[in-house]
Amino acid sequence: MNTFLSEKFGVKTVIHEARIKHLIDDAPPAGGGYVLYWMQQAQRTEYNHALCFSLQKARELNLPLVVGFVLIPDFPEANLRHYRFMLQGLADVRDNLEKAEIPFVLQSGEMVQGVLELAREAAWVVTDVGYLQVQRDWRKQLAGSLSCPFTAVETDIIVPVGSASEKQEFAARTLRPKLARVKEAFLDTVPVLQGMGRPQELPARDAGEIDFESMLSWISVDESVPAVSGFKGGEGAAKELLNEFVSADLQDYEKSANDPVSQCTSHMSPYLHFGQISPLEIYKQVKASNAPESSKSAFLEQLLVRRELSINFVYYNSGYRDYEKAVPDWALQSLDKHSSDPRPYLYSREDFEQARTHDPYWNAAQIEMLKTGKMHNYMRMYWGKKIIEWTEHPEEAFRIMLYLNNKYELDGRDPNGFAGVAWCFGRHDRPWQERQVFGKIRYMNARGLKRKFKIDEYVGRIAGFPYPD
Repeated sequence: MNTFLSEKFGVKTVIHEARIKHLIDDAPPAGGGYVLYWMQQAQRTEYNHALCFSLQKARELNLPLVVGFVLIPDFPEANLRHYRFMLQGLADVRDNLEKAEIPFVLQSGEMVQGVLELAREAAWVVTDVGYLQVQRDWRKQLAGSLSCPFTAVETDIIVPVGSASEKQEFAARTLRPKLARVKEAFLDTVPVLQGMGRPQELPARDAGEIDFESMLSWISVDESVPAVSGFKGGEGAAKELLNEFVSADLQDYEKSANDPVSQCTSHMSPYLHFGQISPLEIYKQVKASNAPESSKSAFLEQLLVRRELSINFVYYNSGYRDYEKAVPDWALQSLDKHSSDPRPYLYSREDFEQARTHDPYWNAAQIEMLKTGKMHNYMRMYWGKKIIEWTEHPEEAFRIMLYLNNKYELDGRDPNGFAGVAWCFGRHDRPWQERQVFGKIRYMNARGLKRKFKIDEYVGRIAGFPYPD
């Protein structure tokens, strides 16, 4: 059976049943006045299975739908760069919902208490799914606190994580065939957003009255990292970038994606991180394009296999922030064996943060991240490997990488970021020829950059980027 049918409550949807999990499966309270969609991970109105399920539930109960969002003013590791991008996206959400006559309600404060306030008179609460531990903890706490039915709908992944695999996968090669066997069943057709009409009373302030840009002045935001102008948040901006990529750069993706000089990239990672675009929408648009099949396959390998491998990693390994748990045993043993090897250079966290190394290529990668909030994927690998080489101990290198990635990348604090850091230490990789410092983990050097790319052009281009205000 490929579609969900609730015989208990009479709700029919085209959403695959594996996407839907009832965290509280009780009858709705008699006095409930609305269905609440607690929007958290999927900050968009299109290709949003959780929003569609909420609409169908509201229709079945003959109640209005309210979409609620809780803004945490001082979320750990988030700063002005992240908040501005997110708020730009929420402005899109508010506008799109307004057109559909669905109210968008904003609550500021601690997450669980904020959702409970939004749900005070709700007949049903629906949410999307997040894979980081903090997101899973929020939903677990709410499942123990809400007094109405509570349903989570998985919409920020193509194949639901549990349907793809029931364990932490060793590498892409072990997850890839599992995804291939089931993915066709999850290419859902998501219903078009339609209006429900406004309720007479809202559980909190209507965000339609809020200037999202001005909110940055009254919430407690870390302003040490400036916002960037090169990327604007929101569904609209994400779709424009996707259209540009599919119509132009996708043609050359297979041969040019790894080249930091060519700039053949979709720039979708920040939008995927904040849930401002669906991976399913990207998948369908790429598949329908006229690009060569080899380029489409290369891109979808990243979108489907590599991204979902990262989600598999953080979902099944709660220690993804912990060096001893994120790094595989064989790599831990090998790195420990070589932990006292002499390093050619040693730099502090501050040296790395301010791009003060001897290597112009590494410095350029760090500066790209500082200035733009993104770093080319190939340079991100080189960047991580060199931090290992130029730090006294690999565990210190692990902490430095997470700190810099989460602080400066627009897609920081993301499964891809945590898995990417762990990959630098051997996760999802295999043992290589043993060498000093690195042991048996993969090695990268500047000679490889020079051999493969016109890397000095990359350095020159980064030097011309203005610093954000």
